[in-house]
Amino acid sequence: MSAPKSNGRNSRKVAPAKNLTITGLNSTQPTYFLGTENPRQLRAIHTLLRRPVPREHLDSIVGCSNGPELVAELRRRGLDVPCERISFIDRDDKPCRPGVYSLTLRDRRMIYAWLAKQAKG
Repeated sequence: MSAPKSNGRNSRKVAPAKNLTITGLNSTQPTYFLGTENPRQLRAIHTLLRRPVPREHLDSIVGCSNGPELVAELRRRGLDVPCERISFIDRDDKPCRPGVYSLTLRDRRMIYAWLAKQAKG
C-alpha cells in the first residue's frame, strides 16, 4: 500500500476558527478599553458601532490591507470584537466562510465609557 499522493501543498485539514468569547480571552487583556488615537482604528470603531462588517469591507472602509491585524490591535486594547464565520457562495459559485466582525454589548459599553471620558477631559 502506498501513501496517498499529494499536490505538493500543505494539504492538512485545518479546524474552523472558533468564535472569540469572553471566557476564552487571554487573562492579560485589559478589563477596560485603553482607547486609541489611530485614525484607522477610530474608523473601524465608528463603523462597527453602526453594524457588523465583513473583513473585506472593513479593509476598504478603514483604508488598510490587513484588517485582521487592525482588529487584533483593538483586542489587545481591551475589546472582544468577535468574528463570526458565515456560510456564503462566492462569485465562482463556490462555498466559502468569510468572517464578519461585530462588537459585543461589553465592547459597546467600554467604547461609550471611553468616549465619555474623552469628552470630559
